[in-house]
Amino acid sequence: MEIMKFDNVKKTFEDGQEVIEALKSTSFSINAGELVAIIGPSGSGKSTLLTMMGGLQRPTEGTITFMDEDISTMVEKERNILRFDQIGFILQASNLVPFLTIEEQFELVDKFAGKKHDSKRAEELMKEMDIYKRKDLYPSDLSGGERQRAAICRALFPNPKLLLADEPTASLDTEKAIQVVELLKKITKDSERSTVMVTHDNRLLEYCDKVYRIVDGEMTQEK
Repeated sequence: MEIMKFDNVKKTFEDGQEVIEALKSTSFSINAGELVAIIGPSGSGKSTLLTMMGGLQRPTEGTITFMDEDISTMVEKERNILRFDQIGFILQASNLVPFLTIEEQFELVDKFAGKKHDSKRAEELMKEMDIYKRKDLYPSDLSGGERQRAAICRALFPNPKLLLADEPTASLDTEKAIQVVELLKKITKDSERSTVMVTHDNRLLEYCDKVYRIVDGEMTQEK
């Protein structure tokens, strides 16, 4: 099943009288069950690509389709709902609220959604990620690997179809980095969702189903 498709998508910015091509005309698709890596040097367009996939930016040209819906033409309210319900974000710094315990992070998600807290799902996710025994601790009390597993849990809590991970292993040693990417691969395959990971970490590429490289806004497939 196709989760997301870019069809001749281009993104430009104006800097004074100069037009900068952050992403040149790009076409590709991502299917359910695929773990995809986006690699390339700093400033190459990786973050621009990721923000467009997450509905945070509109393309200058082309069409972005998510689950057969054209998100490039959605109004902001529709994209906000999409991001909250269907797209999960995993950031390098874990993006956990520092003054909430791990369990309270999930309660906050349901509160924003106006839903009754689903404590059972939160418990299941924490047990699956092996952090349930740490549920009453704050992010600062956890190791780097534990914080990333908690961040993955929170991203998975609304049961999104697409996970977007920005340098999820940048602050981890080799053992913990491999644990995180193996975990991402498992939850991607088991739940038939898609995961896209921006990374500089070549250790992770062998675990990915597809690898794309971006250089100066131009994307090519390497795997």
